[in-house]
Amino acid sequence: MVREVLLGGVHRIVHTVAVALETAAQPCHPETGYPARNDVAPYLFELSGGLVAAYSRAAPDGPEPNEDRAGWWSIGDRAVVLAIADGAGGHAAGGAAAELALGAMGDTLGAAGTNDDLRTCLLDAFELANRRVVNLKTGAAATLAAALIEGHTLRTFHAGDAQIVITGQRGKVRVQTIPHSPVGYAVEAGMLAQAEAIHHDERHLVSNVVGVADMHIEVGAPVRLQPLDTVVVASDGIFDNLEVPEVIDAVRAGPLGDGAARLAALCRQRMEAPLAGEPSKADDATFILFRPGKGTAR
Repeated sequence: MVREVLLGGVHRIVHTVAVALETAAQPCHPETGYPARNDVAPYLFELSGGLVAAYSRAAPDGPEPNEDRAGWWSIGDRAVVLAIADGAGGHAAGGAAAELALGAMGDTLGAAGTNDDLRTCLLDAFELANRRVVNLKTGAAATLAAALIEGHTLRTFHAGDAQIVITGQRGKVRVQTIPHSPVGYAVEAGMLAQAEAIHHDERHLVSNVVGVADMHIEVGAPVRLQPLDTVVVASDGIFDNLEVPEVIDAVRAGPLGDGAARLAALCRQRMEAPLAGEPSKADDATFILFRPGKGTAR
């Protein structure tokens, strides 16, 4: 069903998903993107008239493999979808949950018809991801964030604390999704400052994930992309180590590849050698950057 909720004084449309278990978890066949990686540096590629920089690296010295997954899909000449899934820490089979989530998205988008409403396709993908993860019956869970770019219009979809941010070349925040967590809601309501939130003891708590019966999907309003905008889709490994203004300063101007390299290096430094007072949380870190015009990113 669809319900409207009030979060920090802002009305948002939230889709609540009722889970109907399938008889077995379906196989994961992502159309594009990559599974667990340990990139040394970001890499660039063109996608449907835009430029993408992607990066994923496991937590430094962590005992577990990288449980982040990233994917990107070009739906003909109509649209681009960028998505990141992050296996929930403390849950069994987090990597499998993240992979199933992206696989569900790839399967749904791959079956999209020429005239299908892509907003509906994204909602269907989240629902399918939720059914598949619940059906693992292991307690696995993942966060999932996706950006749908149709022409010059972007719309966000997310469940959990992976975030999507859009910044202009001068650093103005045009879009910033709200992490689905007590700390995230407190910041949105003005009860907690961003600078305090990144150091909060309960920042790791997430109140909405893929893999539970009451998972909900938050859908953002359509936003028109400007030629010099940069879209950031990132797991919490980025935003638990860097404040949003730091992420923006790293990527907003200059060649996209240079911005991606700065962001990756800064996040790694915070994890491995933070200065006094800086946030630091060893975690898998994954991001996708997108600029709508290839010429603006050279």
